[in-house]
Amino acid sequence: MNLLSAIQSAFVTYLQKNHLLDEGTSATAQFVLNVDPSKQQFGDLTSNAAMIIAKKTGKAPRVVAQEIIDGFNHEGISHIEIAGPGFLNAYLKPSSIQEIAHELFVQKELYFKPEQPHHVAANIEFVSANPTGPLHLGHGRGGIIGDVLGNVMRFSGQRATKEFYINDAGNQIARLGESFKIRCQQLAGMDIAVPEDGYRGDYLVDLAKHCYGEYGTLVLEKPDIFFADYAKKHLLQQQQETLAKYGIIFDEWFSEKQLHDSGAVAQAIANLQERGFIYENEGALWFASTRYGDDKDRVVRKKTGEWTYVAADIAYLRNKIDRGYKQLIMILGHDHHSYVVRLQGILKALDYPDVTLDVILYQLVTMKASGQLVQMSKRAGTMVTLHDVIDTVGTDVARFFYLNRKADAQLEFDLDLALKKTEENPVYYLQYAYVRTNSVRAKAKLEGFDSITADDRKGLGGDEALLIKKIASLKSVIASVNSNYQTHLLTYYLLELADIFHRYYAHHRIIVTDNKEQTRARLFLVELVNHCFETVLELLEISRPEKM
Repeated sequence: MNLLSAIQSAFVTYLQKNHLLDEGTSATAQFVLNVDPSKQQFGDLTSNAAMIIAKKTGKAPRVVAQEIIDGFNHEGISHIEIAGPGFLNAYLKPSSIQEIAHELFVQKELYFKPEQPHHVAANIEFVSANPTGPLHLGHGRGGIIGDVLGNVMRFSGQRATKEFYINDAGNQIARLGESFKIRCQQLAGMDIAVPEDGYRGDYLVDLAKHCYGEYGTLVLEKPDIFFADYAKKHLLQQQQETLAKYGIIFDEWFSEKQLHDSGAVAQAIANLQERGFIYENEGALWFASTRYGDDKDRVVRKKTGEWTYVAADIAYLRNKIDRGYKQLIMILGHDHHSYVVRLQGILKALDYPDVTLDVILYQLVTMKASGQLVQMSKRAGTMVTLHDVIDTVGTDVARFFYLNRKADAQLEFDLDLALKKTEENPVYYLQYAYVRTNSVRAKAKLEGFDSITADDRKGLGGDEALLIKKIASLKSVIASVNSNYQTHLLTYYLLELADIFHRYYAHHRIIVTDNKEQTRARLFLVELVNHCFETVLELLEISRPEKM
């Protein structure tokens, strides 16, 4: 247990013993690291414990705060003050700041990992686009949320599987095959048009040329299933290539068609029907989803005998659980908000009380270029593809820009800003901070300051405290991402770290040849900053350039 964790633990124990707070309440009253550059006068750790206790006891918050000050002490804290209506501001001893720096230096990435990892197997399903065309602008957002969440969970010691659900069954595949066949027929000179509800993008024209090059006029003799399978196979391959270029490698590519072909859909529905969750009405089978808060019951098998996507959802959830996953996470576009209640209802009907299901909904993505919004339509073929975005701005910028906003807030992708090679571009700004740490380290070696050791922390002073606290706070950021799935917190954190380091660098000379103790202490700090950047950039899968 590191020093900050020890202080937190001692404080929580004190609150539970002396103020009778339960475990949940005392957890919300913990000390929080103060890493706001504009509020350093309010101490190193802050807590609202006195106000929480005051609500329970009826005492004045400042009276409770004084009781805590009189009753709690820890060898790492020099003193505690009362601020405002009853906030507690604790000040760490200078030796405590050095001890935290020492722990960061010795433990490296282990410092940021939980003491007790979550060992439940998790399945994160994201992107899961229909294989009917290229991935578009919006897919990049769900992709980066899922990918980084999986990275954080794995970093924290949890087994997390990244899964893509291939929607390769149903009417959309039939429409794809029909549209693709027509494109092939057009190449042969036939006067035929793609229907209004077909897929009319130029990508099928390009694919038809490729197919026609393979088969020539013989392709016109192929059955309808050939065109559906050919288009699906090649478009899925294009999606996989785009995602790989984006830095996303899935562990599982799960086919909806296999669920149907294996009989898993029929088995899952039969199981629920036996237990009274499926009923027949007017020749169709229905799932009683209104029992779980849905606005209406949902058809699982049509009168015609076709299974619906709801039936496949039931079988797919059951399949994930049968594969041993106890934590299910799905990342969907905001237009799927009505699915959430339905999916939770399906899980309850399947009767797996030890399995959790969380759905992350992300908002729309729009692109702005030259001050104007870019319009797009998938079927009309006027969309901005994810591949185009990556080719234009690069993988690093694409990943960061897509993640640098809360999932439930709309995201405007500013293409002009993304293309800038100045500090206005946040990716340039943070990568430049990282490069600066390496240039300082390289210069230090030339000046004879090499082999920085743990002992060099002894020269650290108050000027370095904010950066040390900011680095240490990454542990709580990672814990927060693990619990609430807000992956954007990492991009916010990295920009804040870059800003604090740039400011420190602007006001402090790192290498002063006639003051070796101070120089080595500041180089010790640069080592901590450098490693922290590397840790977060690796979680984000953003490159670490040597120079810019």
